Amino acid sequence: MTDPIINLATKRVRELTPYLSARRIGGRGHTFLNANEAPKSAAYLLNSTTLNRYPECQPPELIEAYANYANVPLENVLVSRGSDESIGLLVRTFCESGKDSILIVPPTYGMYKISADTAGVNTIEVPPVGNFAPDVDAIKALVEDASKSIKIIFLCSPNNPTGTILGRSTLEEILAFTKDKCLVVVDEAYIEFCPEYTCVPLLAKYRNLVVTRTLSKAFALAGIRCGFTLADEEIIKLMLKVIDPYPIADPVAQIACQALSKNGLILLKERINELNDRKARFIAGVKDLSIIKEVFADNANYILLRFTDGEKVFNEFVRRGIILRDFNTKPLLKDSVRITIGSEQEMEEVKNVLFELAKA
Repeated sequence: MTDPIINLATKRVRELTPYLSARRIGGRGHTFLNANEAPKSAAYLLNSTTLNRYPECQPPELIEAYANYANVPLENVLVSRGSDESIGLLVRTFCESGKDSILIVPPTYGMYKISADTAGVNTIEVPPVGNFAPDVDAIKALVEDASKSIKIIFLCSPNNPTGTILGRSTLEEILAFTKDKCLVVVDEAYIEFCPEYTCVPLLAKYRNLVVTRTLSKAFALAGIRCGFTLADEEIIKLMLKVIDPYPIADPVAQIACQALSKNGLILLKERINELNDRKARFIAGVKDLSIIKEVFADNANYILLRFTDGEKVFNEFVRRGIILRDFNTKPLLKDSVRITIGSEQEMEEVKNVLFELAKA
């Protein structure tokens, strides 16, 4: 007999499979390299004298700081609880439940589909072509098919988990044929590790382009949940109709402003250089091991590796208390495991285990 309390929920929610984040999956160990977090955070100061007051929905100082950082006008910025909230807001703002669709190119970040499922919106999956690039012709045909009612295309660059970059010409081609038909959302959660590939300069040319960003990765602030949407002013205004009244806690705004200050951006650059250097040395040290079949693109703070037996490698790391992220069941990623670039000590530990497994 079904629990009557469960029966009170909507059929859609009862049938949902929640997103399995690194924290939900969990695991028992001493080294966690499964969530693409920075190995350490900086120190911040907090003013607690205003905590008795509700915060601003869009703290002006924070909006100005990020607009300056991203080099866009103030009216083109929205701040939210991580870019995950931005994804959900976009779906709820632009898609009608039971009618509209989003389009994704898997393997990619799982929250696009979860946000659509939660809102009762259909997800259309288009397999990629060479090097995990979007199949432009297939996407165009679907967008032009009115029965599909595609309102949002979600693209991730660098793509999680493959690390691949969305080509500028490919993106512009998609933006051109989707004009006035649907939004094209480019998730740039990891763009700080390869800033030369950002598509933000295209915002001035294409009104249907939306860029999502976060402070969780390169800024080493996953714990404060702070992300941004960069988009046309009218898109931002529409999203502000849907967002909760107080999405950004005052301590979050304070920390984020410090991270975006002159000194904070100096620390950001140092952190990025350190992680990129450590990533390059790690890849160089393991890429020729007999157990590794493929090293994927290295544009973010993680690296995806395809092994001769990915399940065996992943389970051996778990046994040793080192938690990685298994992608064996995802499209085109059989035997693949993603490794976050952690501290020097953590990466040395991972390298040593890989060498042991290669000799076994």
